[in-house]
Amino acid sequence: MSANENAVSMVGALVERSKRAQKIFESASQEQVDELTARVAWAGVKPEFAKQLAETLVAESGLGFAPHKIMKIMTKIKGSLRDMKGKKSVGVVFEDKEAGIIKLAKPVGVIGGILPVTNGEATPFVKVLFALKTRNSIILAPHPKALKTCNMAVNAIRAVLKKQGWPEDLVIGMDPVSIDSSMELMKQCDLVIATGGAGLVKAAYASGTPSYGVGAGNSVCVVDETADLKDVADKIMRSKTFDYATSCSTENEVIIQEGVYDKLIKELEAAGGYLVKPEEKGKLQAAMWDAKTHALNRGVVAQSAAAIAKLAGINLPEGKSFLMVPETGVGDEFPFSREKLSVTMAVYKWKTFKDAIELVNKITTNCGAGHSCGIHTTNELRIKELALKVKVSRIMIRQPQCLGNSGAWTNGMPMTMTLGCGTWGGNISSSNITWEHMLNYTWVSYPIPSTQPTDEELFGTIMNEN
Repeated sequence: MSANENAVSMVGALVERSKRAQKIFESASQEQVDELTARVAWAGVKPEFAKQLAETLVAESGLGFAPHKIMKIMTKIKGSLRDMKGKKSVGVVFEDKEAGIIKLAKPVGVIGGILPVTNGEATPFVKVLFALKTRNSIILAPHPKALKTCNMAVNAIRAVLKKQGWPEDLVIGMDPVSIDSSMELMKQCDLVIATGGAGLVKAAYASGTPSYGVGAGNSVCVVDETADLKDVADKIMRSKTFDYATSCSTENEVIIQEGVYDKLIKELEAAGGYLVKPEEKGKLQAAMWDAKTHALNRGVVAQSAAAIAKLAGINLPEGKSFLMVPETGVGDEFPFSREKLSVTMAVYKWKTFKDAIELVNKITTNCGAGHSCGIHTTNELRIKELALKVKVSRIMIRQPQCLGNSGAWTNGMPMTMTLGCGTWGGNISSSNITWEHMLNYTWVSYPIPSTQPTDEELFGTIMNEN
């Protein structure tokens, strides 16, 4: 039997188990669903367990910073529960008597959850919470380098399911996992939630199964002359260094009004930034990208600034936690203009705000289309102009971007681990993907008195034109 035939058989057995469990869970009441999701969330945020989960992922993947991963677990699991708490996901969820409309929420069936290695600690719990809130079952396909972490999360969740009297197979972790088995899961499940690289997302859409995927990240941060530069530097540092930049939302390019460029660079240096010298830029580029394929070197992904500098042969001073690379161009010949998945960011200058907007669009069109950008300004007109003219799905105002895009305690964005990038980024949604995307709806329509308007009401004076 070939590897692909093995994958078809193995995944088929898992999907059958998952379907049987989901059929039982489909009869759950709203109260039972909400009780279960609260207990699963609590299992994930118990301090000792969260610490073990974070440390396990760092150990097996070699990526990220465990204390920050603990923070991520606490924020994303608790935040996801907060967002769904008290919300209806069973039966009638909307009624408009005047329009004669009733809307009922129903599960989609078996969800295929494709997990990234970079955020393999919180993502399993968040996707499971979304699935259980909507009375679905879920099969998780982790990255091979996050398999042990995924199994740890799944085992903890299955223990909760068993104790509460629900089928453990509502949550299944794929083990062993391979490219073939992950691809097959996307074909056989009822809905794909794919978090990962562009290739993975394209595969999800090509699977023939309805899918929510995410586009590439390459968040751009705009800073103007009205901003509090010390505050800006602190926020950029906290975002850029969080979990060694595993987030697709971290600031990859900071574009600065030329009049405050030197001042902000000094503040960033004081906050832990290292401004790469002209003679060091080529060495860093050679260390970060393959000269022929232009592929990002996995050896720099989610590593400390010291590790990246050592790889590039740069003598990094003590106390420096992120790298800043002066840049002027955009495109393949300027790789620092792309997503870097590391504590490295490009810094640009702009003269007029029109220039800034054009640069944001140029950078994100080249890499990170539809994802996000941010701005540090006190000029509300500029905020509105930026929002109107850039092709991104989310804009963070005066916030650390990687701590805000996917939801934070200090903003109103829905908590998630999956960020849609709209059609700009080749996605079906430009929203933060949450439990609400994992439901089917039945619309019930009663007859009402006619609402047909007259032609005069519809067209007004247009009817009198020649």
